[in-house]
Amino acid sequence: MNKTIISMGLAATGLLSFAGTTQAATLQDVQDAGELRCGVSNGLPGFSQPDSSGNWAGIDVDTCRAVAAAVLGDADAVEFIPLTAAERFTALQSGEIDVLSRNTTWTTTRDASLGLNFTGTNYYDGQGFLIKTALGVDSAYDLDGAAVCTQAGTTTELNLADFFRANDMEYEAVVFDTSEASAQGFDNNRCDVLTSDTSQLAALKTQLTDPDSAEILPEIISKEPLGPVVRQGDDEWFNVVKWVLFGQINAEEYGITSENVEEMESSDNPSVQRIVGTSGNMGEILGLDDDFMVDVISQVGNYGEMFERNVGPDTPLGLNRGNNALWTDGGILYAPPFR
Repeated sequence: MNKTIISMGLAATGLLSFAGTTQAATLQDVQDAGELRCGVSNGLPGFSQPDSSGNWAGIDVDTCRAVAAAVLGDADAVEFIPLTAAERFTALQSGEIDVLSRNTTWTTTRDASLGLNFTGTNYYDGQGFLIKTALGVDSAYDLDGAAVCTQAGTTTELNLADFFRANDMEYEAVVFDTSEASAQGFDNNRCDVLTSDTSQLAALKTQLTDPDSAEILPEIISKEPLGPVVRQGDDEWFNVVKWVLFGQINAEEYGITSENVEEMESSDNPSVQRIVGTSGNMGEILGLDDDFMVDVISQVGNYGEMFERNVGPDTPLGLNRGNNALWTDGGILYAPPFR
């Protein structure tokens, strides 16, 4: 019996070792395939949405394009796979996608119990409430008894329950499978209030029949750090995805843009040199070319360019940097150094 248990233990160890070995090959698998498989939302303006020709755009899309540029030298070498909130983690766990970049909140449970790793934050958000202006409500604390549209399988649904319980208020949850469906429910008067991350509310507001008829209340009821996710057990791939995002943040801090990245290759600043790969071996230790960030920045841009292009003040969402400003500009965007 003891021998059987030992044999079973060794077999299990072998299976775990085999699983770890196969799982740890994501970088090589992506390079062999010549394409990155990226899980995104079904369509959220500013974050991930296809146009009429099927071309995807958004800050989450650009996060994946940046990884493709770093790993394959081509930001367009991405297959975008739209996923619902209920599908997203299973798709990553099963290997259907290589990285999940789908307005997904970093939480303890998701980080520690799903076999997944969050690689950083590409947008700091918080949950809010969108109401019809005609409702005559000025604060989320006046929503006692309201019917609230929300999306199933999200932290939004959980935060909603926490907020109303903590403030001794009642509400009726009207739950939908997708953010688009929840917005349609709100537009069709299925509920009094739509709740989601404030960036999503800004995006969904633009799709209402009459966007001017609705407004976002001032209260933010949660912390929602959104960012890309990979499978646990593959430190090489985890490091690659993480440092591409960190590289974009560092590039903005040092003024390296898609317009000047080539001239920055002759910079005398040691920090700039390490980012663009003219000194040090930052790429080599990640399994990439030392100048991998040149491809990222020239093809996708630094973090600030990515933000402004997709969700900034000159886009339909019209969002200010806020918490997503660099730490040097009063925000909380801060990346470890390239060193």
